[in-house]
Amino acid sequence: MTFMLRFESDYEEGAHPRVLELLNATNLEQTPGYGEDTYCDEARALIRRACAAPGADVHFLVGGTQTNFIVIESALRPWQGVLCADNGHINVHETGAVEATGHKVLPLPAREGKIDALQIREACAAHYADDSHEHMVQPGMVYLSSPTEFGTLYSKAELEDISRTCRELGLPLFADGARMGYGLMSEANDLTLADYASLCDAFSIGGTKVGALFGEAVVISSPLLKKDFRYLMKQRGAMLAKGRLLGIQFLALFRDDLYFRISEKADRLAMRLRRAFTEQGWPLLYDSFTNQQFPVVPDDVLERLGKNYTFSFWKKTDETHSAVRFCTSWATTEEALTSLLEDIKKA
Repeated sequence: MTFMLRFESDYEEGAHPRVLELLNATNLEQTPGYGEDTYCDEARALIRRACAAPGADVHFLVGGTQTNFIVIESALRPWQGVLCADNGHINVHETGAVEATGHKVLPLPAREGKIDALQIREACAAHYADDSHEHMVQPGMVYLSSPTEFGTLYSKAELEDISRTCRELGLPLFADGARMGYGLMSEANDLTLADYASLCDAFSIGGTKVGALFGEAVVISSPLLKKDFRYLMKQRGAMLAKGRLLGIQFLALFRDDLYFRISEKADRLAMRLRRAFTEQGWPLLYDSFTNQQFPVVPDDVLERLGKNYTFSFWKKTDETHSAVRFCTSWATTEEALTSLLEDIKKA
């Protein structure tokens, strides 16, 4: 069997050793359940400090899809839907999880994976301009992915504009941060966790793709969304009896800036990949400065690379070329990347 170096996603390894060490060191301790233990409390405190948001509520959930539909369900009335980019994760890759809660996803055409404030304003205006708007799903909130599914980033100015528009229109704003670390540490980023806390009503900090075995942290700034959130978590099966298993992981990740350091490494390696692709003359499908890169590569080259490396097929761009995705992660080694770079040069 040929040994493959895997670059098709950023959740192919287990967890950072410091996460496992802390889980093992606390394994036989007895603690209260359901996230009411001291480890979860300490992790919440570290996250609040990193967000400069002492009044924020912080909850720990298992995965990204679960996080998204619970936050969205908590924010919407029964007749409302959620505005998002047409390529947004909730619209494409969550098997209708939001719709299964009774709420429609209202997609907007994205550019480089992003939507803007004007689109949100126009969507709401179009809804209320229709004489039969009471017979239609009402836009009730806005969902963003940051970074986007294409690895692109919202700038601070863009997020400020969206936030201002949402507040004018009375729409809660939720940012899905499944890859938050890789966005924050990108050389092209100008946003901080404190910005997300002040500009969004709620956002998530992904652990599953950034050093944890599993787990997402939800940070809620809005008093309206804070109320009774744990009731909904419990009803939707998201309140772990052994909740400390989530808190301990985020405690390890947010001690000594580990979350940020391992994210920076992944982005740095991805930028080496990006340069290698462009030096080969391979165009990039999206202008990503995060850990996901989308080169357009001759199909015969992909066939050769596919003998030793995995990557994700994205789409055919013409008869002889395809766009694919290569991902680095917190666990990608220098040796693995160097091997890939050498084979790219030989192509």
